[in-house]
Amino acid sequence: MQRGLLITFEGSEGCGKSTQIQQLSVRLQKAGKQVLLTREPGGTPIGEEIRHLLQYSRINSAMKPETELLLFTASRAQIVREVIEPALATGITVIADRFMDSTTVYQGVARRIDPEAVRFINAFATGICRPDLTFVLDLDGNIARTRMQLRSNPTGVTDRMEQEPPDFYENVRTGYLRLAAAEPGRILILDASQSIEEISNRIWELLQTKFHGIFTE
Repeated sequence: MQRGLLITFEGSEGCGKSTQIQQLSVRLQKAGKQVLLTREPGGTPIGEEIRHLLQYSRINSAMKPETELLLFTASRAQIVREVIEPALATGITVIADRFMDSTTVYQGVARRIDPEAVRFINAFATGICRPDLTFVLDLDGNIARTRMQLRSNPTGVTDRMEQEPPDFYENVRTGYLRLAAAEPGRILILDASQSIEEISNRIWELLQTKFHGIFTE
């Protein structure tokens, strides 16, 4: 059986990843593909507990960057082995809302943790699992921040990462752009200021080009 593809979506908060993931999932299913959606942190019972601790716990304000790094990668180690690798082995296309590049950028660049340490810990967490293709939705920091403030939050609790100052997200954006420049064969930059339909169509075009038309609606 042919191994499935791992397609990841990256970008700062408010860039529209969730919307584009849903759009792509629908198109792939119409093309006859089995699709599995995952998110980070989370995606497993253990991962969801880590997600709560990272984002909404009342005690997380004292969290150190190194602790944050290890928690994110712990969640990733679990979902890779429990969910992603078994799905890929059966030919399922996995679309991940964040993966290892988030750690490289958020903790390695924005948090200024030693890049070599981040690279080693990332590699340990993911094992042999690597994305086949990564879409980065690039968006001006001010626009992203406005979107974050406008989007609904049913819990009424602010995500800890969304409380970061503007310069943090500028560093995140810069980190993604540098990463894409270093790995142009895997990481593709999309202009997230375009309409939902324009971005969705561009993603589909890039998929057809990258994988030689194996996805047809």
